Amino acid sequence: MDFTFTEEQQAATEAARAVFSGVAPDGVPSPALVPGAVAEDIDRPLWAGLASSDLLSLTLLPEHGGAGLDLVALCLVLRESAKVLARVPLLETCAAAMALQRYGDPRLAAELLPRTGRGELVLTVGANGRSGHDPAELAVTARQEATSSTVRTDEVPGDAIGDVTGWVLDGVQSAVPWAQAADWIVIPAHTDEGRAVVALIQPSQDGVTLAEQVSTSGERFAEVRLKSVRIDDRALIDSAGAWEWLRALLTTGTCALALGLGEAVLAMTSQYTGKREQFGFPVATFQSVAVQAADRYIDLRAMEVTLWQAAWRISTGADGMLPAEGDIAVAKIWASDGVRRVVQTAQHLHGGFGADTDYPLHRFHAWAKQIELSLGPAAAHEEALGDLLAAHPLG
Repeated sequence: MDFTFTEEQQAATEAARAVFSGVAPDGVPSPALVPGAVAEDIDRPLWAGLASSDLLSLTLLPEHGGAGLDLVALCLVLRESAKVLARVPLLETCAAAMALQRYGDPRLAAELLPRTGRGELVLTVGANGRSGHDPAELAVTARQEATSSTVRTDEVPGDAIGDVTGWVLDGVQSAVPWAQAADWIVIPAHTDEGRAVVALIQPSQDGVTLAEQVSTSGERFAEVRLKSVRIDDRALIDSAGAWEWLRALLTTGTCALALGLGEAVLAMTSQYTGKREQFGFPVATFQSVAVQAADRYIDLRAMEVTLWQAAWRISTGADGMLPAEGDIAVAKIWASDGVRRVVQTAQHLHGGFGADTDYPLHRFHAWAKQIELSLGPAAAHEEALGDLLAAHPLG
């Protein structure tokens, strides 16, 4: 088997490194020193840089102005973004755009996706449900209704007169990343028949309320409350498997973020222990330090191989002994447990210096905790993996 990345994927990595090279992880106040969010908005200059480098359109099809690359390429870019704690909804925007491109109304896709690739629109996804523990689609109800009206908006082209099928949304999605900065929010919901659907709403719509929340990493999140929010039929994706596919993209992308963050932290730890001396020798030469660092390196390699396995299964639709959900669960188990162990060991090997707010390690620790729990902690995915094994015996 050939695990080498394609030329296009390698080019995406190089472009990402160039864009992120000028980003400082401590470019905003420390989350340990401010009572609320570290900033009111996302990193707009970085967002513009990603757009000008064609990284926001990386996975869009050529007809939407994109390069037509796959999830593996996106994960390579996400990996680089996490190394500098990039404060942009790159994962959420790209995953939402990929779902709209694959399952959404073609007219809406033609209107929104080119603008998204140019950085003119910011998308985010509410994937945590009401509490983060229950399936996200159960937190919002979507009921269909017919009205007699004329439908015409600037965002959704075209008009229709007469009986128009629409949807009404009610419920709550908690911890929606950077919702205040988003132009569109993708919300999973369930119908009266129990089907999972995906709705696209705008924060400015009647019935949409954003309640301020702050993530563990100090970023501005929101609880999105929906009360009789009406959307056009074209703004709801009712295709079977659409939400499950979008959630798979988000989960796998979160694993890429964990890997990039962990690699940056291990490199930071290596540099510090190579310079810090005790008894006249660098502490990196002590066996106890070297063994702990080696264990964390093994964690990172396991995180990497399980990430690419999951991304490859999603991108190619390849068969396996288990459905692709099994590979995604394994990747998230390693990502959640691995990134936690990497930052904990880094704090230990840095001593008190790791808690210094003038040193960036504590920021990586806060981001690692956010990533560890996003889209479910390791225990939740272990339970899902157990259910899959029970349903698909490996005999």
